[in-house]
Amino acid sequence: MKIATRAAFVFILLLTVCTFAGTQPKTWKKLFNGKDLAGWQHVGQGEMTVEDGCIATHGKGDEMGLLWWTGGKIGNAVIRVVYRTKDRADNSGIFIRIPIPPREAWMPVHYGYEVNIEIDPGRWNEDDYFATGSLYSFTKVPVRADHPSPEWNTIEITVDGPRTVVLVNNVKVTDYTEGDPIPPRKEGGIAAGPRPNQGYIGIQNYGNETIYVRDVEVRPLR
Repeated sequence: MKIATRAAFVFILLLTVCTFAGTQPKTWKKLFNGKDLAGWQHVGQGEMTVEDGCIATHGKGDEMGLLWWTGGKIGNAVIRVVYRTKDRADNSGIFIRIPIPPREAWMPVHYGYEVNIEIDPGRWNEDDYFATGSLYSFTKVPVRADHPSPEWNTIEITVDGPRTVVLVNNVKVTDYTEGDPIPPRKEGGIAAGPRPNQGYIGIQNYGNETIYVRDVEVRPLR
């Protein structure tokens, strides 16, 4: 093989390898191992346990707690959570963009976002911002895409800079960017102001309403 031909062949081969490597899909990283709560920490009231390979939420009354991932802040990524509720009306939430490690359960409500998990259709209408997939106090959802117990649901939350997109069972229900208009709030007390582009994530336990979380995974966008 002539030197020029050989050089051209090597160049094409390297170009092919680099192009192939650059198009490889990002892989999912499991944050919950299905056995214990290694890497997680609970704050606030109630508790979380592992039952039949799932994270189970527990509490009582109107108390609230939070199980947060201690492995670092997450941004420019897709967060996937697979869950089901114990009863039809049980609710919870997935927290994102928490600016600092939480020492109590309410700080993430005011300074991060809560992606709602709210099954009960009787508590929802088109003007409500409690439905599954909404950002609590910031967005409403155009359609209900979640399934009641005992069916499993998948929520995928894309955190891309200041933009947050939420899919519920592959249906897009939220697409919000910092500074977008927000609906009139039916409840006060939520701190205004921008949320960080990256932050800690967590799972809410609220009162005596139970959900089971089977998978928590993260995939970087780039």
